[in-house]
Amino acid sequence: MKGLTSKPRLGRARRARRPSVKPAALRAIEAWLDRRFPAWRPELAYGTPWELLAATILSAQCTDARVNRVTPALFARYPTAQAMASADPDEVEALIRPTGFFRAKRRSLIESARRLMAEHGGAVPDRMDQLLRLPGIGRKTANVVLANAFGRAAIVVDTHVRRVSRRLGFTRSDDPDRIEGELAELFSRDEWTKRSHQLLLHGRYICLARRPRCPDCGLRPYCPWYRTHVRGKIDSELRGSV
Repeated sequence: MKGLTSKPRLGRARRARRPSVKPAALRAIEAWLDRRFPAWRPELAYGTPWELLAATILSAQCTDARVNRVTPALFARYPTAQAMASADPDEVEALIRPTGFFRAKRRSLIESARRLMAEHGGAVPDRMDQLLRLPGIGRKTANVVLANAFGRAAIVVDTHVRRVSRRLGFTRSDDPDRIEGELAELFSRDEWTKRSHQLLLHGRYICLARRPRCPDCGLRPYCPWYRTHVRGKIDSELRGSV
């Protein structure tokens, strides 16, 4: 059905520029991800689609662990979109302050809740197009909700997925929408959710931005970034010492 889980369309020229990944290498990468991250569920704590939507809004520029420390009190006070729609803005800000950017996040929470009440009877919709009409909701947040609250096939591209995808040669782009489309072409649809979660966890715990844990990574043989930036540097240093 149109709008459930749409993906950005890639033109022919864009597809042609995407790096090619050999099937054998891709199968090896997928097998390693399955061994390393068999429990690939989101780390945000939630019980309902509304709670997941709210937690994902709060997770922008904030760790999931910190969000999980804030949301119990927030959800106890505002357990539904109906409750959040009539919330005291100052009280919401006080509850979510530790997550950072709390004024913008407060606006997104309250305005999204009001839109849910006005257009969906307080329920979180299970369609991409409807989620994107909520204030402050982008494709990443919408895909998180679709995948985890409603079981839709969806690819979540956050900063970790973007970094890992570039390092593994899945993409050359920095644009999340384009990366989402390229990963959707690379992986089978029934594994979109799993693969994006695994790439996220890999980036969060192993393929770190500043000091990646390459010695602990079983993807070294398939990683162009490792060959260029780590192994290549070591080889160069060894040659220079001879």
